[in-house]
Amino acid sequence: MPQVESATASEAPPPQDAWLVELGSRLPQWESLRDSSKVIIPISISRVNQFDAARLDVEMSAMLKEQLVKVFSLMKPGLLFQYEPELDAFLEFLIWRFSIWADKPTPGNALMNLRYRDERAAPITGKEVRTGLEGPGLSVSQKIFYCISFVGGQYVWSRLQSFSAFRRWGDSEQRPLARRAWALMRNAEVFYRAVSFFNLLLFLYGGRYKTVVERILKARLVYGSPNMNRAVSFEYMNRQLVWNEFSEMLLLLLPLLNSSSVKKFLLPFSKDKSGGSSGDEADCPICRSSPSIPFIALPCQHRYCYYCLRTRCSATTSYRCTRCDGAVVAIQRLGSG
Repeated sequence: MPQVESATASEAPPPQDAWLVELGSRLPQWESLRDSSKVIIPISISRVNQFDAARLDVEMSAMLKEQLVKVFSLMKPGLLFQYEPELDAFLEFLIWRFSIWADKPTPGNALMNLRYRDERAAPITGKEVRTGLEGPGLSVSQKIFYCISFVGGQYVWSRLQSFSAFRRWGDSEQRPLARRAWALMRNAEVFYRAVSFFNLLLFLYGGRYKTVVERILKARLVYGSPNMNRAVSFEYMNRQLVWNEFSEMLLLLLPLLNSSSVKKFLLPFSKDKSGGSSGDEADCPICRSSPSIPFIALPCQHRYCYYCLRTRCSATTSYRCTRCDGAVVAIQRLGSG
């Protein structure tokens, strides 16, 4: 018993502010557990979805253009060709007006469950952040600049290219100002392609801002609904592959088939076995028309066109009559015997 008392007496008591030091060290952890809204929720948007949405928008514009061209199909040929840039700009403007300007996703973005978000005003932490996809849409200035860059920029560049090609600015015989403008256009195109390629590398790495304009505007594509999965149906692709393979097989086999052999094979199954087919005896059984130069097959003496009968007899050494399936030994002009 004395040994226990000595051991207890040797231990020094803790300082009076020890609980304050421990509380200060544990307080940040308790605050983080209590206020979980300060935690930044990382989000990752599928790059394939963003590329597919852009491709679907291009296909939608092409479909609208095809339907619009059919409306003017009965007018003067080539009428819309000289106004093709204006037509493309008009269709792109319609898509922008009824999608982005109206705070709605484009057709491709809607199919891929995507929408544009203003990354500058998107909340990072807070009680309103639950999935990381919250945030307002594009502002009015962003929408207008988007229209000017995508719709107006593509139209102006297309018209400038066609005008410079028509005026032949790149020829050496042109004035120095025209050649200088042509060189400036080429340099601008190379610079834009280089910037687009660098932006593509950044997009593949981080998954943000598919185009240069989106990066400038800070317009990021995010999921419209966090609970919607990406569902891809391959039914149409399967039907297309089957039809392509079937058409290629027909193109391969049809030239190998002999029409006379097929007719000979189907002759026993026809209703009119004596005549081969329901037609007038005075008509050629091959072209189904009145013979311009009538000839008869011997010995059955059925009437044919000269060209039809001659080509069939020249194609095979044992041609048989189409009407009676008898062997044709010779041909003779009608009325010459």
